Amino acid sequence: MEFVSGYRDEFLDFAALLFGWFRKFVAERGTVGTSLEGRWRQLEAQIRRLPQDPALWVLHVLPNRSVGISLGQGAEPGPGPGFGAARLLGDEPPLHLQDLSPYVSFVSLEEGEEGEGEEEEDEDMIGQEDRAGTEKVELLENGEPAPISKEFPPEAKFPGEPEVAEQEAGGDDGCREDRGDNENASQKRKGQRSEAAPLHLSCLLLVTDEHGTILGIDLLIDGGQGSTGRGSGTENLAPRAYVLLCHSMACPMGSGDPRKPRQLTVGDAKLHRELETLVPRLGVKLAKTPMRTWGPRPGFTFASLRARTCHVCHRHSFEVKLTPCPQCSAVLYCGEACLQADWRRCPDDVSHRFWCPRLAAFMERAGELATLPFTYTAEVTSETFNKEAFLASRGLTRGYWTQLSMLIPGPGTSSHPWDSTPSLNLLLSGDPYQLLQGEGPALMPPVPLDPPRGLFGSWQDYYAWRGLSLDSPLAVLLTYPLTVYYVITHLVPQSFPELNIQNKQSLKIHVVEAGKEFDLIMVFWELLVLLPHVALELQFVGDGLPLESDQQHFTLQRDGHEVSVRSGSGISSRLCSGIKEKGGRRDLQIKVSARPYHMLQGPKPDLVIGFNSGFGLKDTWLSSLPRLQSLRVPAFFTESSEYGCVMDDQIMAVATGGGTSSPQPNPFRSPFRLRAADNCMPWYCNAFIFHLIYKAPQGNWARPAPGPAPPAPTPAAPPAPTRRRRAEKKAGRGARRRK
Repeated sequence: MEFVSGYRDEFLDFAALLFGWFRKFVAERGTVGTSLEGRWRQLEAQIRRLPQDPALWVLHVLPNRSVGISLGQGAEPGPGPGFGAARLLGDEPPLHLQDLSPYVSFVSLEEGEEGEGEEEEDEDMIGQEDRAGTEKVELLENGEPAPISKEFPPEAKFPGEPEVAEQEAGGDDGCREDRGDNENASQKRKGQRSEAAPLHLSCLLLVTDEHGTILGIDLLIDGGQGSTGRGSGTENLAPRAYVLLCHSMACPMGSGDPRKPRQLTVGDAKLHRELETLVPRLGVKLAKTPMRTWGPRPGFTFASLRARTCHVCHRHSFEVKLTPCPQCSAVLYCGEACLQADWRRCPDDVSHRFWCPRLAAFMERAGELATLPFTYTAEVTSETFNKEAFLASRGLTRGYWTQLSMLIPGPGTSSHPWDSTPSLNLLLSGDPYQLLQGEGPALMPPVPLDPPRGLFGSWQDYYAWRGLSLDSPLAVLLTYPLTVYYVITHLVPQSFPELNIQNKQSLKIHVVEAGKEFDLIMVFWELLVLLPHVALELQFVGDGLPLESDQQHFTLQRDGHEVSVRSGSGISSRLCSGIKEKGGRRDLQIKVSARPYHMLQGPKPDLVIGFNSGFGLKDTWLSSLPRLQSLRVPAFFTESSEYGCVMDDQIMAVATGGGTSSPQPNPFRSPFRLRAADNCMPWYCNAFIFHLIYKAPQGNWARPAPGPAPPAPTPAAPPAPTRRRRAEKKAGRGARRRK
């Protein structure tokens, strides 16, 4: 039994949802389109009987002129090993966005421009398509225009459909066959990484409700560049749009049961006219005029909700009805067959029979984890939390807040500061909290003049001292420095009192397998506010860090409220010791090592910290954990759930023979709940903390796994005969030596 919730990027889950629904839609569209008129009338009758959704539905027509998508290419020029689209968006955990950058890229299709091979993550496909909808360009359809029937949609083999179906269903590179006729043109583009022409998505049809929940999607694809802009408007879109509307009502992608809208508005004037006689047959009222703007409301956002999936067969909730396990209520299944298959998995310790009691105990912690003092707690900890709407409504759409959003810019836009080494120009601005701000007034108040007199053990105490309102969402970003603070001030003194860490004037801390933490580097400035007597050195380590940042070293200095930055070239490796000058100047040294932790060379740290570690999700942990065992330094890690803590304990035992401490809830966990796909367990960023327990130098005993153990199933074979066989082998070796 293995879950990927809390580890896999939300963008990937969102893309898998979109393309999973689209694959099903393409298959069913072909079946219905080739059937008799009676089948269509039966489907229309079924939709007319559906309950009515009071929300307005919108059919967006989003053309794309200038951006092509290159899928399945390797990092080197020319055709690479590639990912097929099915594997790219499939169920092979764990996947992270940085893993996809060699295989997904965007190229310019505009005449006279050099092709741009900017590598973006997979979900940029969706984001760029949406943004392209603001351009007023004509659409292109390959093939002859099909007449629009007023009786029922024509037998549909829609333009561009064979390529899409093959790409989405196949495991090979689905883009190459589309590009065969355009290979020569592709070779002429400078900067193009592949010899094959990119896949061109000429238009995106998107059905949403007025709140932004995506209900259906259709992709119109042509073969390559240079052919856009010569179409004849939106001919042939009406039959495709009508079929899409039918499937969006009968099988909505987003949350909710099958339903039809009270009213529909269309984002294209020509398509609106062509649908006037078709849509009323479904019992849906069409708006009198087409939608003139991109969205019906100024605050429109795409909801970040994801459809649930079966834990065994991974079918989405729009395909089958999902129900949780009746005993633990944690795991979702589509029926008795999948439940029984999971219950009887082999070996037994991966079966649901083994895990069910533990998962039930994890579920009992949901209320405790959701107990936070913020005014928005009920919203952000609910299972239906719409993160995109929350961020947009509060103006949290720039700086570090875009790290939490699905709004990633496509090619041609200015890059984020975290695309590479943090820009010194941004750090030299003098305000370490600049990237924490939203669109409105400053979120972070000035640093209090008096240092903290006590130790903070909760968000409420910290907010009160820092002058923050409990309505401030900054806890989502400050969870990282506050977790480090909590480890230094509370957990290390409890677990390693002999280190006397609270009295040290300088601390060298390694942040291992750092990725997102390095992207949010300036939030760690808050450590100098909370620990004013300590000079800190943070070394970010991990092979997921940008290579251009490797071995970089710079120092952030605080003098009152001002911040200055110095390059590491003239900085001594020796740490500062507390107050250096009048005015309370402090140093925060930052070092970067873009390599696995077991390959790091240098002085021994005082403390090692890892965030949402997931030991079982990356092979390098099998080498990094023994390195930590040899250093024997205090090493603390956070996890998104108790399930992850148990899995980490097992990996630690395999890698070193040691174990982990019993996990405890982190009082400075993020308040945003992470929505799981195949289970209902509570997942929060940095939800639990534990530390490594190293194997004793003169012993071979490992600490047993923590937590309440479920009733042990009867083993397939008792261990006693194995021990006797080993004894017999030893006796035999001894007899041979005596001879």
